[in-house]
Amino acid sequence: MALKISRVQYFYCNVHDQPGEAHNLLARLAASGVNLLAFNAIPMGLDQTQLILFPEDANPLARVAEEEGLLLEGPQYALLIRGDNELGTLAQIHHKLAESGVNVSASSGIADGTGGFGYIVYIAAEDYGDATAALGV
Repeated sequence: MALKISRVQYFYCNVHDQPGEAHNLLARLAASGVNLLAFNAIPMGLDQTQLILFPEDANPLARVAEEEGLLLEGPQYALLIRGDNELGTLAQIHHKLAESGVNVSASSGIADGTGGFGYIVYIAAEDYGDATAALGV
């Protein structure tokens, strides 16, 4: 499979760092029909965790957030990259971005164990157009 690169939006919120917080949010979203393309959780100090949500469609997420009084920040923008797990693919992606003067703010990826991979690349808003052009999105 060739690389599939998609423009995605993400939203985030901070929750208390305690058991069940991610489950509570993810269960509410699933019950409301919100399909997530990706999810990430990052510790933010001693008692907070930032939950990062990459919805397939931002509208249902916004509806749930409004109904439940959930304070979401965003949208922010990232690239979702999927493809065959071949040696050097991530280096090639980063090379194209670097040549275009794009700084990757953060990234996260995983091999799926069956020969494919998924990779999220966080890009600053001011670099997003250059990043999508560099990768042909």
